[in-house]
Amino acid sequence: MKTKRPSKVEAAILTLEPPKCRAAWLEEPELEFGGGNQHPNPKIGIPLYGPWTLGTSRHKSEAHIGFIGSAEVAEAAQEFFVRAAEGIANEGNQFSFPGSKADRGFRCELRFDTRMIEPITRAEMKEIDDIKSGRERFERLMKSIDSKLDLLSRRDHPLDYIIFALPESLYSRCRSVEYVEKKVGKVHRDLRRAFKAMAMRYFKPTQVFRETTTKAGPQSRDLDHPSKIAWNLFTGLYFKVDGLPWAPVGLPAGSCFIGVSFYRPLGSTSTLRTSVVQAFDEHGEGLVLRGHDFHWDEKRHGKSPHLPSDLAHELVKMVLDRYQEERRQLPQRVVLHKTSRYEDAELDGFESALSRVHQYDLVALAPVSDVRLARAGKYPPMRGTFFEIGDEAYLYSTGFMPDMGGYPHGHVPSPLRITDHVGDTPLTQITREVLILTKMNWNSANGFGLMPITLRFSRLVGDVLREVPEGQVPQPKYKFYI
Repeated sequence: MKTKRPSKVEAAILTLEPPKCRAAWLEEPELEFGGGNQHPNPKIGIPLYGPWTLGTSRHKSEAHIGFIGSAEVAEAAQEFFVRAAEGIANEGNQFSFPGSKADRGFRCELRFDTRMIEPITRAEMKEIDDIKSGRERFERLMKSIDSKLDLLSRRDHPLDYIIFALPESLYSRCRSVEYVEKKVGKVHRDLRRAFKAMAMRYFKPTQVFRETTTKAGPQSRDLDHPSKIAWNLFTGLYFKVDGLPWAPVGLPAGSCFIGVSFYRPLGSTSTLRTSVVQAFDEHGEGLVLRGHDFHWDEKRHGKSPHLPSDLAHELVKMVLDRYQEERRQLPQRVVLHKTSRYEDAELDGFESALSRVHQYDLVALAPVSDVRLARAGKYPPMRGTFFEIGDEAYLYSTGFMPDMGGYPHGHVPSPLRITDHVGDTPLTQITREVLILTKMNWNSANGFGLMPITLRFSRLVGDVLREVPEGQVPQPKYKFYI
């Protein structure tokens, strides 16, 4: 029996196969706390077991706090810290804050001393407020803060942490300034970033405490519950005095995770950008390194900058050299994260530098809103949902959390798209590590964020680095930037 041959029209029709699809769910990663105990939620792990470095030489049983600011706001800040250190009971669905005493919470006693307060007097505030020029007003305040940082750091008294107690009237007048610099163009400066960069010179971690943080008033913000405010402030405080609140579980030993991003130096032209690297080991400890300047023409090449091959090589070499200097050996494995795809020259430079290590992976990932999963029922996809459509891979690093009985954010979650992956590790492990690294934000105790820590604070770090003069070596420790 003869089969009918297809006509020319039928033969010309293309047969489209549906893309291969796969979905999986990654279990919520555990975190490690004091005594090697584990729990996925820091707001449960710390009250039960204490911070991860409890019982080690890194744990401080006392933290000595200094203040710069108006007498009223400094007093309000101290009162809040003292009350919170006792513990704050929860209301509704808030987690109670366990406090920070020798027998509870972060197991760290706070110490205050009137000698460690540098006041911004009413006369100083009036003098600053009366300055008409926004630039001169901003620079006058920064000069005053600089002298007070210098005085505090010179005193023969322990000092671990400085709170900038900022009156709302002063903040509203000096929070930021824009001016035009000859031969440069428009310059934008921000008070918080400038303060952080300035404090680096005195090797002191800091916290900006606005008057409206705990005090209602006509200019006040919508305030979080005091227990949530305390969780965030004390988690950051413990990290800034060199403790580690928790450690990740499941990152291979000898790993180094690198985040690469870019920022525009203060007062530079629009085409000059500088790379910034954040490197984290398997315990989540990070370093910040400033890379080389390079030119990027947005009109010719687009808004997403890419490094030339030689600078990509030098950037990774700088990280590896620093890692070897700190650890007396190279990492066994390097994972490099970017938010933009890898161009060929950039890829060649990174890979040539990474030839010194045994294994490496180059990963590009960024949040997207054009692709989403729809889940049956009233809740969005669960955090940890991983799916592939053809050659594209996606991870929900935010979403519904069964242990919390809901979705802790007020918007529809978007997944991360893994746009590039070149390397030695299976993609499922890469995404699992990304999920772990979303839990390494020690500037709060919220448990997780959208982006891994390698990229989460890239903009924040770059903003602070903009204020670090070219001749000043920026502090490598991450605690000075948050």
